[in-house]
Amino acid sequence: MDQILSLLSETVPQARSLEQLARPLLALLGQLTGMESTYLTTINLEQGFQRVEIARNTGPMVIPEGLVVPWADTLCKRALEENRPYSDNVSECWGDSDAAQALGIKTYLSAPIRSQAGHVLGTVCAASSQQVACSPKVEPVLRLLSTLLGYFLERELLVEQLQAANAELATLALTDPLTGLANRRAILRDLEHLYALAQRDNRYVLIGVIDLDGFKLINDVYGHQAGDHFLRGVANQLKRSLRNSDSVGRVGGDEFIVIAQGASPESAALDQELSTAASLMQERLSRATIGRYPLGDGVEALDYQGASVGVAAVMPAETSAEEAIILADGEMYRVKQQRKRQRS
Repeated sequence: MDQILSLLSETVPQARSLEQLARPLLALLGQLTGMESTYLTTINLEQGFQRVEIARNTGPMVIPEGLVVPWADTLCKRALEENRPYSDNVSECWGDSDAAQALGIKTYLSAPIRSQAGHVLGTVCAASSQQVACSPKVEPVLRLLSTLLGYFLERELLVEQLQAANAELATLALTDPLTGLANRRAILRDLEHLYALAQRDNRYVLIGVIDLDGFKLINDVYGHQAGDHFLRGVANQLKRSLRNSDSVGRVGGDEFIVIAQGASPESAALDQELSTAASLMQERLSRATIGRYPLGDGVEALDYQGASVGVAAVMPAETSAEEAIILADGEMYRVKQQRKRQRS
């Protein structure tokens, strides 16, 4: 026991991860039990599977790392339910386990790894293809190992959960919750990045501002829920119209911005080339917003004649991103006024 405590006193303080702790402890467990495989598993009860995270194999039987088996088929589940942590005749005790048969396990020993709240997180196990007796000294050591591994495993799971939560929060902070598009903050950040790339490669940048004509009337006549359906429909239409390098974001109630990287100017007539590129994008985006839009249950679909779209094509070295948005917004307003005159 003194040798075990000495090993633990050296291993535990130096371990910075679950793996750094688990590998020497599994080696220790192998020495104590005389079994050819010792391994650490995690258990996902919600999804119903068990996964071998870390394994040590010294004989012909191999428990592979990364092995995933249905939780219902595992020896670990049977051992927990029957409160029988050890068997040297697995085929007689648990002959219905396909996983045990496939791996050739004859002797099995395990202890659950629990969280501080008592939830089962995984198991620490020893197994052999031979019949191996288990010393009474092993059980208290196994409990100690499972406790130590539990602290580290719970910590790593908590870190993973926090990282996933932070990633989700970061996504939410950059996403418009109604349409799923980039929000104002995200699309302006993407525009800065696009500007930097375009300036490096001597390309022009296209900025489109889209304003949904008649949106207030849709809300007033059909209600805000119908307006939300309409906005989601327009967002989907715009996404389908984009090229791979384009990005779209919702920056206001009924206003969207599309940004795109243009080509390197190929002619001396730069102004004409930029004007042509802007006109083509303006036509594409205008056409994308035309269509028949469902407005929800009990509301007749809306035949929409399209939005007002203004596009500016600029060279980053000559026009800032803020100035480009102002230019595109001014062009959108000019188009809106022209459409009003045509309708009157």
